[in-house]
Amino acid sequence: MLVLPPAPTTTAVLLARAARRRGLEVRELTRRPVPAELHGRAHLYGGEAFADEVAAALGIALLDPSPGWLAGLPEEFTRRRVRLTSLAGAYGLDDPAFVKPAAGKAFPARVYASGGALPRDAPASLPVLVAEPVTFAEEYRLHILDGTVRAASRYRSYGILDPAPLADLPERREIEGFAAGLLRHAAAGLPSAAVVDIGVIDGRPAVVEANEGWFSNCYAADPDRVLDVVLRAAGPAALLASRDVPFLRAGGREVAALRVQPPAQDPAEERHQRVREHRHE
Repeated sequence: MLVLPPAPTTTAVLLARAARRRGLEVRELTRRPVPAELHGRAHLYGGEAFADEVAAALGIALLDPSPGWLAGLPEEFTRRRVRLTSLAGAYGLDDPAFVKPAAGKAFPARVYASGGALPRDAPASLPVLVAEPVTFAEEYRLHILDGTVRAASRYRSYGILDPAPLADLPERREIEGFAAGLLRHAAAGLPSAAVVDIGVIDGRPAVVEANEGWFSNCYAADPDRVLDVVLRAAGPAALLASRDVPFLRAGGREVAALRVQPPAQDPAEERHQRVREHRHE
């Protein structure tokens, strides 16, 4: 089953159609409390508040990229200096910098003139990423599954929304080649299902950021392939692979405790088993 919030986004509608095509039930949860009979049966797609409430009620394991993943990359992948600090630490910035929450959307991600311009209504301990300001010519969204690109789309050109399937673009080989090198180096720092955005700085690809797979716009990517990532990124705790436990969203340790401990098996068989279970649902 795929559960969605009320008034779903365009991406949610596309994912719902893809889910129904493969035989999954789709439900919009428009009332509280969350129906208890869905516990252990559901995957989800939706925003943070919805996901946190529903995941806790239904035993859904939400996967988030590590907050420090971007800051830990070599500059050959970022093309700029990026560091992880707290919001309180960023208050001391004297020069303009791009600042964003390391996870979630507690305040707008943008260039701030100085630390004094940062919001004061978020927790001072909130982890944030601080980067030198750059301009991305184009930006691409890559939906990652098991360390490979499952679906991809351009989403912006020079700051303007401009979706197009990556497969239809002349720069496809360059972006895919960069992504392959990145994932060889740094896939272990991501959950098995995640989203990575790549941009172009001065003609060269660079990592923009990593995001959760359970609430990322698919833009012009194939919704059927994006759905593969969503199902893994937010699914029943019983399907949670051991390698994904460190990437459980904050507060998800109780969910991890609910998961069934399967006998050891090789990764390929583990993936096949999850596919069989998805089809059975």
